[in-house]
Amino acid sequence: MARNRTYNKRNVLIVFIIVVIAATGLFVRLGYLMTFKSEDYAARAEALHERERVIKAERGSIFDTNGVEIATNKPVCTISVIHAQITDPEHVISVLSELLGISEEKVRKRVEKVSSIEKIKSNVDKEIADKVREYDLDGVMVDEDYKRFYPYSSLASKVIGFTGSDNQGIIGLEVEYDKYLKGTDGKILTLTTAYGKEIANAAEDREEPIPGNDLYTSLDVNIQKYAEQAALKIKESKDANNVKLIVMNPQNGEIYAMVNAPEFDLNNPYQLIDDIAADYAGVPLSSEKLNELLNGMWRNACISDTYEPGSAFKIITAAAALEEGVVKLDDTFYCPGYKKVEDRIIRCHKTTGHGSETFVEGIKNSCNPVFMEIGARVGVEKMYYYYNKLGLFRKTGIDLPGEANSIMHKIEDVKAVELATMSFGQSFQITPLQLLASASAVVNGGTLVTPHVGVQIRSSDGTWIKALDYPVTKNVISAATSETMKQLLEAVVSEGTGKRAYLPGFHIGGKTATSEKLPRSSNKYISSFVGFAPANNPQVIAVVLIDEPTGVYYGGTIAAPIISELFDNILPYLGIEKSYTESEVKEYNIGSFTVPDFIGKTRKEVKELLKIYDFGDTFPSGEGDVVTEQFPLVGETVDKDSNLILYYGE
Repeated sequence: MARNRTYNKRNVLIVFIIVVIAATGLFVRLGYLMTFKSEDYAARAEALHERERVIKAERGSIFDTNGVEIATNKPVCTISVIHAQITDPEHVISVLSELLGISEEKVRKRVEKVSSIEKIKSNVDKEIADKVREYDLDGVMVDEDYKRFYPYSSLASKVIGFTGSDNQGIIGLEVEYDKYLKGTDGKILTLTTAYGKEIANAAEDREEPIPGNDLYTSLDVNIQKYAEQAALKIKESKDANNVKLIVMNPQNGEIYAMVNAPEFDLNNPYQLIDDIAADYAGVPLSSEKLNELLNGMWRNACISDTYEPGSAFKIITAAAALEEGVVKLDDTFYCPGYKKVEDRIIRCHKTTGHGSETFVEGIKNSCNPVFMEIGARVGVEKMYYYYNKLGLFRKTGIDLPGEANSIMHKIEDVKAVELATMSFGQSFQITPLQLLASASAVVNGGTLVTPHVGVQIRSSDGTWIKALDYPVTKNVISAATSETMKQLLEAVVSEGTGKRAYLPGFHIGGKTATSEKLPRSSNKYISSFVGFAPANNPQVIAVVLIDEPTGVYYGGTIAAPIISELFDNILPYLGIEKSYTESEVKEYNIGSFTVPDFIGKTRKEVKELLKIYDFGDTFPSGEGDVVTEQFPLVGETVDKDSNLILYYGE
């Protein structure tokens, strides 16, 4: 009996101890939760009764060099539904389906989905969103948003790029500078019941969005327009596959224009352009094929496609030879129309040959045998040394995505035949931009610049944030070689194969090229021309490539005039004035003289004066037999005073 009482007491004690330990543990846990985790659980509890809605940040604008907006935003709205707040789902489904142009089936899936908030459609025009608001539908949210808008539609489309439905950059500058442009979204926090219904008259927490920063570029809308017009004109007239044209400042690498004709509509980037759509008219396209066509349409071939540069590359070969001192301007060569290299006969473009010619004449004639000879004099190792210095083994570093690199022989694989063909721009491939960057170094005094579009970042209120810097490499060739090359390339235009690029007074330098595409038997060509002005101090350089022109395909015949037409428009626009040589003054009758006062003279008296001053066939305006208005005879409008200075011959 005593033993049982002792046993019971012991059990009670054990139970008591267990209860005390458990209670102590609970109190400790409760104290921990109340003291150390109170904020966390309070936040969790609050989150159960808060609904978050995003306020989209306005994306930063993109400007050209003159402050013209080339990418901006259009106010739109996002329509969403909150399942717990919908009181008449059938009415909501009917209204949203009709106004938003979405099938009732799709709207129903979102309306009936049990979630805190469900997006129905984004990028809704404000006019339509306002109509949705007018219905005052329970559970339907209309939030302000922004849609990217491009005022110039297709202008520089493959450079500017576009954004997706979430306003994130997809291609071009839009993706390259996305981190600056995108901004920071805000949000609205709304209090709700445990069942998801908003609490009436409850205060909202609101975090305002921070707009993205603006990007200022070197692109010039006017120069881009001139360049696109010139490119489209030759594309249509020669029925070419495409035309690529880049305009750049050779002194600092700022790109004024970059054309990939045909361009596409930035406001409708998923719509195939006519050139592509026509080839697939009536053909059902799989999603894979459509994506392939779209990616091709968006491709910036100026930086992403490589090609054999042909004779334009003779700029590099000549500069290397002059740097190495293996050729002098008066060195003589002989061109019989070909040159035998090992067991290969490599022909000149002039199959009958140029005969005896100096180095200067060889450049003006674009003679292949001359360049094969000087390439051999330089040698493989030194030639590759200058290729490397002029940036031809690496990407230019342009601030655009998708840049390709050159395709070159390994140096150990370059034998006599390869060196000969490389000397006049065949058997390797570079991008148009790589050629433009290396040619710029040759004519700007020897500085290898980084081609670029972005110039500076500013906040949405115009406050300066940062300048965008790009690396340069000085003295890749000597100033003396650069000076000589400028003179030689000006002679190519004034007297040689590039004469169709000649403009009196503007001193244009350049080099023509006609590259046969692979396979050689295809008889397909790329016609190109590199030109710069003024030759003595280049402020602008451009390259144009015409891919597979029909009919006449020589670069000097069809590509050089494109640069001439372009420069004729943009050089005065850039403030580059004409400066005539003495020979130009004589040949084109450039000059000035005093014109007598014709006012009040009879037509007979005017005719006599015209004979004396030899004004040609131009005749003043007048009524009856008496001249009533002074007139410019040729060219510019002149002073209306009694004696005029007449500028003529342009």
